[in-house]
Amino acid sequence: MTLNRKTLTGSALAVMAVLFVSLTLLSNTLFRGARLDLTENSLYTLSEGSRNILAKLDEPVHLRLYFSDKATAESNRPDVRGLRLYFDRVREILEEMSSRASGKIELEVIDPLPYSEAEDRAAAAGLQGIPLGPSGEKVFLGLEGTNSTDGRATIPFFEPGKEPFLEYDLAKLIHDLATPKKPVVGLVSGLPLAGGFDPQRGDMGVPWTVYEQLSQLFDVKSLDAGSLKTVAPEIEVLVAVHPKRLGEDAQYALDQFVLRGGRLMVFVDPHAENDTGGGDPRDPMAAMLASKASDLPALFKAWGVEYKADEAVLDRARAVTVNTAPGAPPSRHPAILRLGKADLNAADVITANLDTIHLASAGHFRLAKDSGTRLTPLLQTSDQAMTVPTDRIRFLSDPSGLLQDYKSGDERLVLAGRLEGKFKTAFPQRNDPGHLAEAKETGEILLVADTDILSDRLWVRSSNFFGQKLLNTFAGNGDLFINAVDNLAGTSDLISIRGRGTSARPFTKVEELKAAADDRFRSKEQELQRELGETERKLAELQRGKSGDDAFVLSPAQRKELDDFLRRKLEIRKELREVRRRLDADIDALGARLKFINIALVPLLLTLGTLGFVAWNARRGKA
Repeated sequence: MTLNRKTLTGSALAVMAVLFVSLTLLSNTLFRGARLDLTENSLYTLSEGSRNILAKLDEPVHLRLYFSDKATAESNRPDVRGLRLYFDRVREILEEMSSRASGKIELEVIDPLPYSEAEDRAAAAGLQGIPLGPSGEKVFLGLEGTNSTDGRATIPFFEPGKEPFLEYDLAKLIHDLATPKKPVVGLVSGLPLAGGFDPQRGDMGVPWTVYEQLSQLFDVKSLDAGSLKTVAPEIEVLVAVHPKRLGEDAQYALDQFVLRGGRLMVFVDPHAENDTGGGDPRDPMAAMLASKASDLPALFKAWGVEYKADEAVLDRARAVTVNTAPGAPPSRHPAILRLGKADLNAADVITANLDTIHLASAGHFRLAKDSGTRLTPLLQTSDQAMTVPTDRIRFLSDPSGLLQDYKSGDERLVLAGRLEGKFKTAFPQRNDPGHLAEAKETGEILLVADTDILSDRLWVRSSNFFGQKLLNTFAGNGDLFINAVDNLAGTSDLISIRGRGTSARPFTKVEELKAAADDRFRSKEQELQRELGETERKLAELQRGKSGDDAFVLSPAQRKELDDFLRRKLEIRKELREVRRRLDADIDALGARLKFINIALVPLLLTLGTLGFVAWNARRGKA
């Protein structure tokens, strides 16, 4: 009988093993290539924009992912362990991209061991090695991409903090390799961004740093606002800075450029402090009294946006302290703003990694009633902002006067934003050849209500070092500008890829259990400390009643007090251990449930699902 039972048990195990192997082989055959992403925010599912970019690849792209696997394998440092987890995340999304690129992406994972040729290649490609410790070994986690010609692009180091934009960064690198030609950016500006002759000073002006950076990264075409009637098709991004009294033909050119699907970035300002226009040699006051405001009223109305060119924003919570005169004490200037992380859109790729932005005498935008567009803030004031007529700023001698009678509007004002919608023309009466009354597809426009944000004085200091221009930035204004143009220069697929969630999933229930136990622990410790202090106080009182040789001998009362304290201390320590034991028991039970769900429940459900599918398929075949 015993033999039969053992035989049956062994047979059952053998049958289960055969069944398991058969189901594994069957599922590999039936569901080859099938993926099921059950993560929150679908972390392992590529966005439609990424899939479109991969589907449009014509030429092969070679990607080399460098990670110092062996150098980090034995480390117990939390940051290194986190970097290893992030490497898995990067590798998995690259493998997903490679699987969807129809063989056009070749992925190679390389471990650049110290002093190896692979490490030299990683350094030569521009990848950044992070020192691991006192030994000086460097850790690499970067990507090098090449195309079939001589195109090359890199991500020097994958920072785990940028995980929400990992897919965007990878898709952009692939997109740049697939389209190696520099994007063409049109610039129409009412301010001397490119330098040139300055009639006020009678000499050549120096180009603004944002213009120099723009010229290095893009093919910049400067357009004359006075003669602008149409925007050439080759221009992919158009930047309009301080469009002051722009003629109707020029505004119509911007209007039709947007309706054709062009990407527009507009900088307007109620008071452009760098506007030196309006001067008259016969009237020294003419330049001071001239308006320094810019506006696009017809276009803003058609786009469903409200903007007031005679209103400037004050924000006492973001005011910058300035020196107004030699010897005078510094004072806060509520029209010069320093925006921090809380004021920047953390979910948008343009502003997500910026820390500080400076603006001066800025305006603001809001959607008009019944607007058919959507305005997503990129830069906002605090909720203590208000607006004032620009005349109060134009003729201001003491900025502290702006804080008198200050009334907060209890509303965050949008200083810059991303406008999305299916735009309509602002000039329905015109019938020029090729005139469009409405865009065929949804478009995007970036709006900024300040032009001083681009000036050097608000974000960078330059110095000359043996003929080389050195830049020392103290705000992210330049990065904001380049990020915005770079984002708009991508295809609509690339622009559509926004920040995703992170793969970090803290065990919140475990953290809650620990927090509750810590509270109880802290309460017990405080109780013990109070009893210890009270006992020491009583011992000191008894000690003060003694003198001479008796001072170092415990009296019966002191002995009893000390024994009571020691006994109570042991009791409390026992209670502390009990609290800790219960905590560990709760966490162990929670861990056991999670292990059962991960190890047994999910495979069991998948097995049952597979059996059901096989049975259904077999019954269908018989039918």
